[in-house]
Amino acid sequence: MFHRLRAGRRNREIIDAIYADLVVLARQPVLYEEAGIPDTVMGRFEALSIHVFLFLRRCRDEPALRPVAQDVVDRFIADIDRSIRELGVGDPSVPKRMRKLAGIFYERVKAYDPALDAEPGRGLLADALRPRAVATDAPEGASRRLAAYMRETVARLGTVPAAAILAGRLEMKEAT
Repeated sequence: MFHRLRAGRRNREIIDAIYADLVVLARQPVLYEEAGIPDTVMGRFEALSIHVFLFLRRCRDEPALRPVAQDVVDRFIADIDRSIRELGVGDPSVPKRMRKLAGIFYERVKAYDPALDAEPGRGLLADALRPRAVATDAPEGASRRLAAYMRETVARLGTVPAAAILAGRLEMKEAT
């Protein structure tokens, strides 16, 4: 019984470490200053959603990583729930807001996934980002810069071995 308890705690530590790395990535000033994500509560949600999505893409083709990906999504949802409550949303309203935010996240996944698979020169990812993650008053080219950042991050996440992810490390290298 204690072995299971320790294993559960270790799994939680791994997921928390990965999630913390994703939060650090989502807080990079370049996303807000150059890539057009608004520095607001919803903008930070968008930035974090992008990074959780990119992590899910990294994990989807490796069966050993699928449970980790699901646990990271669960951690993301729990963090959003906690954040909503900290912002003062009353208990009766939290489930409705959570459904809305989860819907927004999965709508983003549905829009970004095929756009990220498309040829970069077509601009489909930038077009998908513009009405969702990029502020309406963002500088010219911000959605293209955010799309380029996402493509670079996909490549960098691709350099992280599955064993490192399973150990709770997202030590990304520069993509070549």
